[in-house]
Amino acid sequence: MNILVLNSGSSSIKFQLFDIKTNISIANGIIENIGEKNSLGYINIKNKKIVKNTPIISHKIGLEIINQLLEETNILTQHSQLAGIGHRVVHGGEKFIQPIIITNKVIKQIQKLIPLAPLHNNANIQGIKSAIKHFAHIPQIAVFDTAFHMSIPKTAYIYPIPYKYYQQHHIRRYGFHGTSHQYVAQQCATYLKKDLSKLNIISLHLGNGASVCAIKNGKSIDTSMGFTPLEGLMMGTRSGNIDPAIIPYLANNFDLTVEQIDNILNQQSGLKGICNTKNMKEIELLIKKDKYAKLAFDMFCYRIKKYIGEYYAVLGRVDCIIFTGGIGENSMLVREHSCSNLENLGISLSKKLNKTAHTNIAKISKKSSKTVILKIATNEELQIALEVKKLL
Repeated sequence: MNILVLNSGSSSIKFQLFDIKTNISIANGIIENIGEKNSLGYINIKNKKIVKNTPIISHKIGLEIINQLLEETNILTQHSQLAGIGHRVVHGGEKFIQPIIITNKVIKQIQKLIPLAPLHNNANIQGIKSAIKHFAHIPQIAVFDTAFHMSIPKTAYIYPIPYKYYQQHHIRRYGFHGTSHQYVAQQCATYLKKDLSKLNIISLHLGNGASVCAIKNGKSIDTSMGFTPLEGLMMGTRSGNIDPAIIPYLANNFDLTVEQIDNILNQQSGLKGICNTKNMKEIELLIKKDKYAKLAFDMFCYRIKKYIGEYYAVLGRVDCIIFTGGIGENSMLVREHSCSNLENLGISLSKKLNKTAHTNIAKISKKSSKTVILKIATNEELQIALEVKKLL
């Protein structure tokens, strides 16, 4: 029996098929550019990539292509081979604190949360509805990005604005990347051969979107992203933390609308806003000859370091710092600079181990470091599969 994991975006569907007994990935792929002329789908299986170039006008057609790819490769010849289908849902609000079997009532509740994540939740729902129609009678389970952060205490999730906005409109810190933070925390505990419920961890998910999570005794107690994924660290195109008074200043002095400012902060800021590229690999190549690339890199690492210090103070004791995500896993320089001059906190990175950290889990701290530093490859789809397996 197998578990299929679907991650539906606004114009794409990522998918991965797992063996329910071994938790091993059998195949993975993506449907890209839904509704566009250059749409396509492909599947990776046994180190081979099989591509299907065809018009994909909707998520429904995308699910049909996924089914075709799975059948044509003899990976999934009958729907009865599926034990369940797991769906990533970005925003669960305060309602969904754990994975749940999807019903019409659940779909309606997720729809009510669309204003909190308009691009993400709407796309997630499209994928869910298409999967329900296409894979009839197969249990469908929603796994929420925000669920892992529902253990954050009120002192950390309430914003210091009039309390009525929380009471009446649910404006609070929700946090994101929860599936990733949860997965790497569990991997950390297994690697260290320790009980997760006794570990304090600072998890750094660094990619185009980036967030930090303070994990105390295995539970999230604070995270950098907030009401939306805009708050927190400097990211690829997102500003992260700024003085909120900048927003009315831009509106009043540059004749910008709320929508235009929102676009600036989400799509034109961060690394891209400073040096005109969001690609960390490009930035690292430009550091020595482009002052703006160097500035962007230094700002990115500086803000990571500030969060490490902040969450160290919150946790009181840090057993491990985890680097994950596209940048966290692949940028030796970001890891090195983010951990520099933290020896007084008992955090000492080994430059030698950091340079040779090529495995999925690698220790990159010195033997003398009181805090272990790990590079861990995240696997959100596997975490979703494990949650589905647990629920079933």
